[in-house]
Amino acid sequence: MKKKVCMVVPSFTAKGGITSVVNGYRNSQLTEDYDVRFIETYCDGSVIQKTSKALSAYLKFIYTALFWKPNLVHVHTSFGGSFYRKALIIEIASLSKIPVVNHVHGADFDEFYRKKSQKKKKTIEKIYNKCIRTIALSEEWKKNLAEIVPEQTIRVVENYGILQEDLIKEKLTKSNNKLILFLGFICERKGCFDIPAIVDQVCSKIPDARFILGGSGEIEKVKQKLSAKYKDNVEFPGWIRNEQKRQYLREADIFLLPSYNEGMPMAILDAMGCGLPIVSTDVGGIPKIVRQGINGYLYKPGDSKSMACAIIEYLTDDEKRLKAGRESVDVIRESYSLQQNIDKLERVYTEVERLRNDKL
Repeated sequence: MKKKVCMVVPSFTAKGGITSVVNGYRNSQLTEDYDVRFIETYCDGSVIQKTSKALSAYLKFIYTALFWKPNLVHVHTSFGGSFYRKALIIEIASLSKIPVVNHVHGADFDEFYRKKSQKKKKTIEKIYNKCIRTIALSEEWKKNLAEIVPEQTIRVVENYGILQEDLIKEKLTKSNNKLILFLGFICERKGCFDIPAIVDQVCSKIPDARFILGGSGEIEKVKQKLSAKYKDNVEFPGWIRNEQKRQYLREADIFLLPSYNEGMPMAILDAMGCGLPIVSTDVGGIPKIVRQGINGYLYKPGDSKSMACAIIEYLTDDEKRLKAGRESVDVIRESYSLQQNIDKLERVYTEVERLRNDKL
């Protein structure tokens, strides 16, 4: 008989990296090996819609805990509102004596924990320490989370990329579109306010270069920073997903993510799975997946000049760009596949079940 896992997630149609991660778990080896019940606690929309979704999730979870009786609860958490939504789930599971695995996806640890008052720090510590295991997205994040929970309870399970074999083949033969793609929330943390400076430097050398900034957020702030000369070189198609996302990844030549804080960004892993070279920053788990000068270039956050130079180099050297794209594919294939992610996750589940049995 399969062990039961209750996985607490955002809506499968919500924006963001957590959704990308959990979507891969549906109809995967994980759901073959375990009886997984998904409970969605968040959706995009109005305050009323979000509140209704959360309240419905709490009722479903209470019913699940009392009558379905899962062997463990796997909670995907981020910072801010996500933490507080999931805190109640963790409390209910703890009262029900169901072990909890806390899968932490947040990016700005300083804002979430270090800069908080002692009272708020105690609240975060109390909730996190009710979880039998904490999953970090990288070794760097393991060190951060060790400030909250015992290091021996943390396991590193890095995010994964899906290889898009048809797009990879096309990359080898398609012409250079001079298209630079960004996908994600358009905000300061993602480095989007540095993009106008990158646009200026790239387009001054390559006037027909195009930047696609796919996402929602502070679009007007970015537009205000764009110079009049190159504003037509930048497009804002809004949040893109599914086939539209595949189309942009198909057309793109370079993926750009100038972030200031990250865990293990799914946007980069998705781009690598399509055979794209990466220009990004050396934060969070990014240096694990982007190898300097091999499948991309990494710089300090805010170094728009260096990022622009890297983009120019790739756009003017087809051989180097295509080779870097092939290297991206190799990194995913060898170390960051969905199956490898699930294997690590199942090892955590097995460990939790063993600890649970020892307590019975």
